[in-house]
Amino acid sequence: MKLPFAQVDAFADRPFTGNPAAVIPLDAWLDDAVLQAIAAENNLSETAFVVPDPSGATDYELRWFTPAIEVALCGHATLASGHVLLSGDPARDRVTFATRKAGTLWVERHDSGYRMALPTYRAEPKPLPNTLAALGLAHADATLWHPGGYSLVVLGSADSVRAVRPDFRALTGSEDILTIVTAPGSEADVVSRVFAPFAGIDEDPVTGSAHAVLTPYWSDRLGRETFTAFQASVRGGRVTCELAGDQTLLTGQCVTVIEGWFRL
Repeated sequence: MKLPFAQVDAFADRPFTGNPAAVIPLDAWLDDAVLQAIAAENNLSETAFVVPDPSGATDYELRWFTPAIEVALCGHATLASGHVLLSGDPARDRVTFATRKAGTLWVERHDSGYRMALPTYRAEPKPLPNTLAALGLAHADATLWHPGGYSLVVLGSADSVRAVRPDFRALTGSEDILTIVTAPGSEADVVSRVFAPFAGIDEDPVTGSAHAVLTPYWSDRLGRETFTAFQASVRGGRVTCELAGDQTLLTGQCVTVIEGWFRL
């Protein structure tokens, strides 16, 4: 069996930046074990699979797998999926996705890139002593948590965010899908780093779903609905964030770096 395959750098304006995702369009769903094995073989932060929606309610069904698990929401691989599908159909300006746990998502053309709708995840204050210890931090300006499995640790400066050196084994024990460390930025309004060892990814390069948590927090703190964000991983990536009620709108660019076939 030959499956069409694209590897896309999402939230990137040139190759080797942003977050790489594999996108594999299917005619019908394969067994879950096969989907997970393909994602493990790709060994990227996420592999996205899309299947035409038989109900007609949306354009496609969408699922995401890390090398270790299926996740409930992945932003960068959603953006990459929209990029692949819209690039293949120049007459289309928007594509919609049905997901199993994150509702209906969409990606549309926007300026030289794309805009994407994710759900808004509003974290609430909560002490996170074990998370702080695993991050090597004695103190944080604020700690918050969202029941979807997102810890949010707010620090005072971008330099403090860049200086974090997690104990990934200890961080895995928290069983949160994402641990987000953030602060006011310098090259953007907001800076962050994101760690996901429980999902098989020590540090994620650029994380769309993390910005579904970051956007309501920083929108409230900055006093405006739109702001710029930079995820300060080794690869780095820029995201424009907008709070739109129960939707978080993220804007970024994509670059396809590999096209070919995945053979089973």
